Amino acid sequence: MADIEMEEDHPRLILHNFLTEDECKELEFIHKSCSTIGYRPNVFSTTLSHLIATNSAHLIIPFLPIRDRLKEKVEETFGCEYELVTEFTGLISWSRGASIGWHSDDNRPYLKQRDFTAVCYLNSYGKDFEGGLFHFQDGEPKTIAPMVGDAVIYTADGRNTHSVDEVTSGERLTLTLWFSRDSSHDEDAKLILLLEENVLHKSNNVPWSLLPLPASDNMYWFSPHQASNQDIGFDIRLGRLHALGFDVYYSRDMNFGSDLSELLMEPMQLARRDQLLDHKFVNVLHSLQIGEYVNLYDEQVAQFYFWEGSKSPAFTNEVQSGKAVRLSRSQSEKITRVNSVFLKDAKLVETVFQSAGQCYFNLATFSAAITEWEDYSCKLHKEILLSLPQWRAHQAIYSVKFDV
Repeated sequence: MADIEMEEDHPRLILHNFLTEDECKELEFIHKSCSTIGYRPNVFSTTLSHLIATNSAHLIIPFLPIRDRLKEKVEETFGCEYELVTEFTGLISWSRGASIGWHSDDNRPYLKQRDFTAVCYLNSYGKDFEGGLFHFQDGEPKTIAPMVGDAVIYTADGRNTHSVDEVTSGERLTLTLWFSRDSSHDEDAKLILLLEENVLHKSNNVPWSLLPLPASDNMYWFSPHQASNQDIGFDIRLGRLHALGFDVYYSRDMNFGSDLSELLMEPMQLARRDQLLDHKFVNVLHSLQIGEYVNLYDEQVAQFYFWEGSKSPAFTNEVQSGKAVRLSRSQSEKITRVNSVFLKDAKLVETVFQSAGQCYFNLATFSAAITEWEDYSCKLHKEILLSLPQWRAHQAIYSVKFDV
């Protein structure tokens, strides 16, 4: 890891290869399978509190060791050992059209608690996206071209005023954290409370389910310039599935003259071209998490993710065996009607989300990937439960430190 040392007047540090490619890939999977509309036009975000709220608390686990490593590095770099708490942790992606002008990260009264910033780049300029260069107004280095695994840390005040160029293609993805000396802004205290409410104290002793529960629909609706009009744009869950080559199918009869806000909470299946997979998902977020897991996390399975219609004899046999069936006319019409409601602008989807490459899809491999995803979720769920006592003790240490 090669570090670029700080200037005294503009304290900042560049860390090359701070994260491994596997760590970046795992965080990318979490973001693409769980994100909602962000705080600026053409921006998407995944916060830890949102993961808890959508019954995906186990996906917090990959963040924890990275957060600790970053906080230790910030404390070491700026000489504030044992003084900091993490104020915010989030995955943030910028798609085509997103940018931000000159600013510091504490430039609002409600942001004055932010003392230090850490940004980890999860993909690369020139490969995964164009545009999106990071600039400091003063000092060196003046411009940073994001590269997968690199991190930049700096003070959140006016000594490190910065901007980000407009993204012109692709999706620029970062893990962004802010650190504070003010313990009342400790993110962990809020997260522990949410975890205890949502994970440890389920009513009626019902075992905690690992199946995701989508947030309110307006958190997923993307339209140009963040317009509230849902006559244009698309639902980003269906949009990301569409970019992966899938449509969604609901078997029940739908009254399209009524409110469809609850439709995406219902069981559904995935379709590709004129074929329908027989696997049923509990809701669209569930299918998206598994789809992105296959596509991003397990490369050995990802190569089988798509199929080439009925041209492959092997796929024809799978269709005939009942693992997939050809869409009937009425099923195709239902898919078209769903798309007319939730994917009003397919061209916009292609502009915002890059489409994955197509290759032969093996249904048996896809089924194995679903099992692997379930095992992965269970593993993370056990880890989040085991981590709670240590996390709570960690929080108590911080509280004592700042109460003295």
